[in-house]
Amino acid sequence: MNLELVSAPSGETYHIWQRLISGAGLSCDESTEVTALVWDGEELVAAGSRDGAVLKLIAVREDRQGEDLSATVVTALRQNATEAGYTHLFLYTKPTHEETFRGLFFKTVAKTDSVLLMESRAEIDSFIARISQGEPRGESGAIVMNANPFTRGHRYLVEQARALCERLYVFVLSEDRSEFSCADRLEMVKRGVADLGGVAVKPTGPYLVSAATFPTYFLKDRDRAPVAQCEIDIEIFATYYKEAFGITKRFVGSEPLSPLTARYNEALASGLAKRGIECIVLERLEHDGEPISASRVRKLLSEGDVAGASLLLPPSTLAYLTERGMIKNKKTEDDHA
Repeated sequence: MNLELVSAPSGETYHIWQRLISGAGLSCDESTEVTALVWDGEELVAAGSRDGAVLKLIAVREDRQGEDLSATVVTALRQNATEAGYTHLFLYTKPTHEETFRGLFFKTVAKTDSVLLMESRAEIDSFIARISQGEPRGESGAIVMNANPFTRGHRYLVEQARALCERLYVFVLSEDRSEFSCADRLEMVKRGVADLGGVAVKPTGPYLVSAATFPTYFLKDRDRAPVAQCEIDIEIFATYYKEAFGITKRFVGSEPLSPLTARYNEALASGLAKRGIECIVLERLEHDGEPISASRVRKLLSEGDVAGASLLLPPSTLAYLTERGMIKNKKTEDDHA
């Protein structure tokens, strides 16, 4: 038996790996940093991949089940992750594999009919206890946002939501896969709502799933991916965040531009209602007939149109980006060239 670690399968190895993955009922996801391949001679009998702190695409050939090959793969990926600086790992798999990975010391975070999320250390309870410490008890509302960056549209949603509840929590996605870092986005939101009473800003930690990181590689029906993502989001939100913060309402912005997000919001509303949380859709703030979006702001900033972007940003965000040298007015420079 030979174990090989590669950055990505290529050439004939890629086709062999692809057949193994497909045979396990998985869909190939090439967003990986490293892949572990277990060979028996020229036969590929097991494989698994790592993308950041997430282990995925773990497959064992059907006729080699029961040989602890999953353990071989996971052990190799764990060691590789540790060397890369990741000590808290996550694993997305099918619910039928729960006992297998429990035996490899993974703890269940959330489970639905089609998706199982596990972590290598049982940390979610302590994380929630930490971010909710000292918060007042009672009914509250919540918004989950990426804020990449925090715009006038985000500020408007916060204002509208705050008017509908006594206490509002704004949870900012924590993964660093956006143009602006988690720390920057969190600080922009805090500054952007500092003058509003009854509003608290919190990180989501690694637990509230985002479209950027949610792996759909084990879903044969890719059209169902937004619903599956939503189901995990609801399970985690209702089980942990709702109880800790007393959340009875969750607010989302209307989505006239993205059918995918609109479908997600519909599934979110239906699922949250079953868990005793009202999902309220708020109309988004518009500028020049278009909803204000962070992507629109990023485009303007990339073009150096600070004047255009400033129309869509609250003064707090503009000041923050300027202070840190994150924006540069190319148009002004070009005019003086």
